[in-house]
Amino acid sequence: MDNHRIEAVTAAISYIEAHLDETLRLDAVADETGYSPYHLHRMFTETAGMTPHDYIRRRQLTEAAWRLVFSQAPAMDIALAAGYESRQAFSSAFKSMYKRTPMEYRKNGAFYPLQRRLAVNARLFATPLTSDAAVQSISYAVPADLPDWMEFSSLVIDGFPCFVESLHRERIQQYIGRKQAIVMREASVVVGAAAFSVQAGKTGSIDFLAVHPQYRRCKAPGVCRAEAGAYQCTAAKALLDFITSRPLAGREVSITTFRQGDKADTGQRAEYMRLGFIEAEFLTEFGYPTQRLILPSR
Repeated sequence: MDNHRIEAVTAAISYIEAHLDETLRLDAVADETGYSPYHLHRMFTETAGMTPHDYIRRRQLTEAAWRLVFSQAPAMDIALAAGYESRQAFSSAFKSMYKRTPMEYRKNGAFYPLQRRLAVNARLFATPLTSDAAVQSISYAVPADLPDWMEFSSLVIDGFPCFVESLHRERIQQYIGRKQAIVMREASVVVGAAAFSVQAGKTGSIDFLAVHPQYRRCKAPGVCRAEAGAYQCTAAKALLDFITSRPLAGREVSITTFRQGDKADTGQRAEYMRLGFIEAEFLTEFGYPTQRLILPSR
């Protein structure tokens, strides 16, 4: 990956993290990097897999959620520290992401992050990832992969509402033990991972599928059911192809994700639709509104 881009995005993230208790504007962040707001926005989005605005909002609301659970600070103080000038604006933004008002969230007492601090990795390349290279870098996960898996998971929690690290670790250990977890590596770094289940009859489910933020923009031309001429994420497609051509071959495969229009979704739902999944029933998981998607048997 271009070292100048890595340096600029790293500088932007450092500035954002140091000023999370302020109203952050792109031009101020860009000044810190020496690039124009336009160029920083493009570099940040290509590298981080989300826009600077989305990253800032998710990080500030994550910090606010932590304070709601682990401090006695008044809600208005927390709102101001999250960059909101009114309690109403804060409450609206918080509920759109966490599906509870700040007071409901505080009363529930269970913290989960929307976004951890992103660490970009200079060892990961930015050139297009070929399908053959992606498939060749996939292997079944083994117990020694667990620490790297958990480090990777902290980078992709934006795709998993109500993510609890301890619970996730326990479940992934079980998937690894059943040989139902795969990892994709580049330069020894985990850049993709998936866990799946074989169900009764001719069905199966993908219970975790994620791609490193720096690889979400590596695209392979393809046509999806939702948008003609759209591009699929090469890494995500390779993970899905591995699963549906081997352990879940010939089965209908399901996955759950955000409902359409959920502001907490950073693109996972659209990616699944590009990969060929179709809509099924609405669900509520851990108190969060989701939807099941189905990939017909191949």
